[in-house]
This record gives sequence, C-alpha cells and structure tokens, in this order.
Amino acid sequence: MQVVNFNGVKPMAITDSLLINTHNAGLTHVDALSHIPAGDEVYPGVKLPDAITPTGVRHGSADHLAAGVVTRAVLLDLAPGGGRLDATHRVNAADLDAALERAGTVLHPGDAVIVRGGWDVNQPMSQPAPGLDLTAVTWLDEHGAALYIGDISDPRPMSVPMPMHQVALARLGLPLVDAADLADLATQCEAVQRWSFMLVLAPPRITGTTGLAVNPIAIF
Repeated sequence: MQVVNFNGVKPMAITDSLLINTHNAGLTHVDALSHIPAGDEVYPGVKLPDAITPTGVRHGSADHLAAGVVTRAVLLDLAPGGGRLDATHRVNAADLDAALERAGTVLHPGDAVIVRGGWDVNQPMSQPAPGLDLTAVTWLDEHGAALYIGDISDPRPMSVPMPMHQVALARLGLPLVDAADLADLATQCEAVQRWSFMLVLAPPRITGTTGLAVNPIAIF
C-alpha cells in the first residue's frame, strides 16, 4: 500500500509511505530462516522465544543477506518455449535432472538454483498450482544449492509437510526467493543459449525481519 504524502499545498519535497506485506504472492521476496519455524525452533535449533521477539527477529533474520549475494546461478526451465506446467504437476528430482540436462551445464555447490514452471502464483491459495515434492528438495540439498528462486514453490492447495517451506527452508536452512517473474530471464537464456549466469541479490538493510522484498538480477 502506497500513500503519497501530499495535501495540495506547495511542498519543498514530496515523499511517500509504504506498507508492505512481505510474504505476499504478488511481491518477489526472500524468506528468512525465521519465517517458518520447525516446531518450537528456528533453524538450526534455536528456541522460538530466543529467536523471535515482538520487536523483531534476533536469530534467522533476512538482514544477514543485506551485505549482498553474488554467486553463479542456473535456470532450470521446466516448461521451455514459454509454456507452463500443469496445475497438478509435482516437480520431482527427475524433472530437475532433465531440465539441467537441457540446459547443458552442471551445478556446483554454492550455486543458486532458479526454477521456472511458467506460473504467476499471485492467485487465491485455494487455486491449484504446481510445486516441488520432497525428492526435489533432496535433489537441491544433494547438489549443494545455496539459494532457491522460483515462480513455483510448494504445491497448492497447501498440504503438510510443505516441501519447500517446512523442509528446505525450516529444516535444511535453504533461503527461498518466492514469487519471482522468470519470463524475461527464460527468454534471454533461450536467446543466448546459455542457462548459467551471475546472480546478484541485494535486499535492503532492514533489521529483524522474517523476509524482505528483493530484485534479483542476472548478469550474462
């Protein structure tokens, strides 16, 4: 929600106030480790009262990323050619292997993995949408992924356990970037026939948060 601070009187400057629901599906954002507890703990085993307070996050805040992330990234396009996955599709390890083979590259530990399913998830949570299953989470862990960016994440409607949020984030410590728009990236990768690139991620320096809005940038 944006409010422009202007009342019609000739100003010296014009400002605005922003109210941001960070974990909204219409906003590309990074989930901090504190976003989803594992029982009464925040990864990697910090008790919830010690990690989260009414005045902010003490452990697992998103601001630890504020120094910036610069790493190699690989796009795994699960619906090449501008397509999109079926709403009921559950992305498994074999799907990720096939996409990596199509990309003609390899993953190294510490790489960011970017997964495109061709979906805009800014829809009602009850609307079916594809997502990753537990074998895909195991695949990400075994390949040493340092960051996940996707236009899909957990399948919808939600069911427990949520592979990406309750397992990858909460129990394996994998930061997630939700609700990414990957259409332009997929088009560029196809144009240059290259699916690996440098990723730059620089969240704002706002302390004690469970997540922050981000603008991921791919550099070829």
